[in-house]
Amino acid sequence: MPAPLRRTFALAGTALALLALPSRPLAAQAEHYDVLIRGGQVIDGTGNPWYRADVAIRDGRIAAVGTLPDATADRVIDAAGRIVAPGFIDIHSHADDGSARIGGATIRTDSLRRKAMPNIVAQGVTTVVVNHDGRSPWPIAEQRDLVARQGTGANVALMVGHGEVRRQVMGDDFMRPATDDEVVRMRALVRQALDEGAVGMSAGLEYVPGRWSTTDEVAALVGELTPYDAVYISHQRSEGADPMWYWPSQDAPGAPTLVDAIMETIEVGRRSGARVVASHIKAKGAHYWGSSHTAIQLIERARSEGVRVFADQYPYPTSGSDGSTVLIPGWALQDEAATNRRDARPPAVMLEANLADPDAAAAIRGDIAHEIRRRGGADRVVVFEYPDDAVVGLSLAEVAEAWGLDPVEAAIQLQLRGDPSRRGGGRLRGFSMSEDDVNTYAALPWVATASDGGLAHPDDEGSVHPRFYGTFPRKIAWYARDAGVLSVESAVRSMTSLPALLMGFRDRGQVREGFVADVVVFDLDTLDDQTTFFEPHAYPSGIEHVLVGGEPVVDGGELTWALPGRVITNGRGSRPATDGDSF
Repeated sequence: MPAPLRRTFALAGTALALLALPSRPLAAQAEHYDVLIRGGQVIDGTGNPWYRADVAIRDGRIAAVGTLPDATADRVIDAAGRIVAPGFIDIHSHADDGSARIGGATIRTDSLRRKAMPNIVAQGVTTVVVNHDGRSPWPIAEQRDLVARQGTGANVALMVGHGEVRRQVMGDDFMRPATDDEVVRMRALVRQALDEGAVGMSAGLEYVPGRWSTTDEVAALVGELTPYDAVYISHQRSEGADPMWYWPSQDAPGAPTLVDAIMETIEVGRRSGARVVASHIKAKGAHYWGSSHTAIQLIERARSEGVRVFADQYPYPTSGSDGSTVLIPGWALQDEAATNRRDARPPAVMLEANLADPDAAAAIRGDIAHEIRRRGGADRVVVFEYPDDAVVGLSLAEVAEAWGLDPVEAAIQLQLRGDPSRRGGGRLRGFSMSEDDVNTYAALPWVATASDGGLAHPDDEGSVHPRFYGTFPRKIAWYARDAGVLSVESAVRSMTSLPALLMGFRDRGQVREGFVADVVVFDLDTLDDQTTFFEPHAYPSGIEHVLVGGEPVVDGGELTWALPGRVITNGRGSRPATDGDSF
């Protein structure tokens, strides 16, 4: 066909196509939304670089992302110069678990300052996953219904605890491997919990009663998760050279190490085919620093072989158990002869009695030396509370120098000169991890950010780990913005789309059309975790707006105390599913 004729046919075809389109006014009517976040720098959660866009929300979902100059909304948030990101997902939260007393420090309460989760939403967290370390209430259905009925500030997803399942089947006779019949019964309980909406199973293999389980038992139970596309999250058997329960004078050599624990988690993932997560991964103890590289090598080799193994991490060089560090072994402080606590002799009295025995004294000093090393060394164990203010804020090494003693003897004197009824004589915190290991883990694309923290309010008495208030701002502000360990986009990914992938949340964790409108708006320049180890009860700065399902829980930097959170199930729960809350 000649070229002019081809052009004529093409123009005619275009005209016919235009005639076929439905007629509409020349000026399209502007869209109206519930919320319009205008002009922000969108970090969408995927790890891609930020881009400037408007984000429109309607009926609890993200309705549009782009340039929307003509859009109107009931509420417009000016996000110029601010980051707009998906709400953060905390896959290891202690906002609830089986050890929590209803009405206490748990979301299962009528107390607004608990169930509104102020310290959690103030960080930009819009979803928490609870029931960790093998602890969960039973049955899951009761917890699910109570939380849904009472309301929460953030969304909540429930794990089933391996330890609780073990107790349900084995009762108090748990200090042994389970029999084949008991494993069969435990598998049935795991299926029950999943059918009631649990999104996975947690384990506390360093704790009672999980420490007596075998890899075969754990792998068999985790195998029940695969048909549900559910996840296994494990507090592993060890996080350093040995478990927290190990004392050289009392326990046989050969206790599991972090490397042993990582290999077990990998093996569970290999056998079951499920996604498995090594929780709050670390390398604990001055004599174990640098072992992160071995753990990483093991995990990356397994991943290359198809094992779906991941990890999560809180961005601090000190753990929760470090905050109540007692350098003296428990056996040297306990009054075994006492019939009840009221009649028990104080720890200082028991220590003096045991030191009078030369064999016991040698064992005590050996255990103290081991514990100092496990807690990071004498220069990294710090006194935070003590009757003598002169030593508060000093490291054990500095106390030892001031008193003219070696660190082991200084630990003994802290007990004898301090509060006689308090184990250790005061409150000490160990900084048992190396920042080099923390940085190494933080930069990895398969490591999610998680707090391992619980509920708190600034009016609470007593100390908590700063991670209760600062985990997510700290990961972005310090490790990404300031230290450059990873990009800001990668840090956001570690707390949004990556945990959503791990948990099977298919429409959360990204700023994307159709996704649930869990959104955080923050000022990268002023973002900071304001909490310290001496004054831990402080909200972060820079978090300006937090929306849960499109409803503000932080507005203009202020808590709203709203309760828009939903219970997220795996989609098989017996509770009738509501659009958007089950996957």
